[in-house]
Amino acid sequence: MVRFLHTADWQIGMTRRWLPAEAQARYAAARVEAVRRIGEVAAEQDCEFVVVCGDVFETNQLSRQTVRRTLEALADVPVPVYLLPGNHDPLDAATIYRSDTFLKYCPAHVVVLDGAGPVTVREGVELVAAPWGSKHPDADLVGQALATVGPADGTVRIVVGHGAVDLLDPDRHNRAGIALAPVEEALAAGRIHYVALGDRHSRTDVGGSGAVWYSGTPEVTDPREQAPGDVLVVTVGDGSPPRVDPHQVGTWSFRSLEREITCAADVEALDRELSALPSRDRTVVRVSLRGALGLADHARLEEMLAGHGEVLAALHTWERHHHVAVIADDEDLGDLGWGGFVAAAAEEIRGLGGAAGAGAAAVADVDPEAARDTTDEIADGDDLAGWHHETEREWDGQSAQDALALLYRLSTQGAR
Repeated sequence: MVRFLHTADWQIGMTRRWLPAEAQARYAAARVEAVRRIGEVAAEQDCEFVVVCGDVFETNQLSRQTVRRTLEALADVPVPVYLLPGNHDPLDAATIYRSDTFLKYCPAHVVVLDGAGPVTVREGVELVAAPWGSKHPDADLVGQALATVGPADGTVRIVVGHGAVDLLDPDRHNRAGIALAPVEEALAAGRIHYVALGDRHSRTDVGGSGAVWYSGTPEVTDPREQAPGDVLVVTVGDGSPPRVDPHQVGTWSFRSLEREITCAADVEALDRELSALPSRDRTVVRVSLRGALGLADHARLEEMLAGHGEVLAALHTWERHHHVAVIADDEDLGDLGWGGFVAAAAEEIRGLGGAAGAGAAAVADVDPEAARDTTDEIADGDDLAGWHHETEREWDGQSAQDALALLYRLSTQGAR
């Protein structure tokens, strides 16, 4: 029997362009701290060692500080750790694993799996490593590693690989794809006992054997991932299928919210939903809203989203799927008491947005900068006739609606 911890895709040094600078710093630090939490799980679960199945680092070109902080975290892991180079950090000429910093500060209990084939962990237990030597291998590296394994002889063998299994890979021409059939044949014959994989960031049980797994990434990297933030504690060796138990180590979450917004009640419901999210300073939210709101409700929506954006790690709209039309009728505009250039501008904008009469506007791509620039000009009393000709040529319906909503917010803020 052997129990170990399977993890992958740490991608230390990863950045996310849509995170604000302060959130990006905390996110990068969380990926390093996840290493220490992995060590705690390994100790609590009596694991003999940890295997990291590729992409330990985001790239081979990282700062000395990032590498040293990672190695400091690895030094706190109380069991041996085996690192497999993957497609992000391959064993090429620039590999981080042969850098002066890594070689000088790497803890003694951390081993880089830099050769294909068996590596003895202890008597009766072997790792079968399939490291990446370049970003674009032209062969199935796991298949090549399996070719080095002899017949079943009582040794517990754990394959440590990285890449896309052909069952899940839509690219049938990927020469580096991992062929599942030979792997399952080796499992059935008792030549190997578990296949620990990296590359897929969602925790995934592959095939029907129960012995081929992606652990997923220990900290989420994308809203589309399923069951991220886990590591797997694996027990094998008594002739029965492996026991695989997930343990949560991730502290960040990415969420996508798609909602219909048609009235004030919908806005307030979304407000409550965002307020109820746990660990909001470590939560990234992508919203896609569809519908139509009056001027006041639209202003409330914008104000509400801006407020949550100040607390959440990040809040942004998924522009391709985010369309909230602004409806303005005579009563809305009359209640505001606008006059002069502002009233004339509002009527012009409403007409361009298709809001006259029935009030519903055609929805197109948002151009908030154009809306803001034009509305600032109107507020300053610039020539309306010239602006009218420009908008006829260049504006679409949504830009006009954005401008009307912005004009409303500016006027009501001034009143307050």
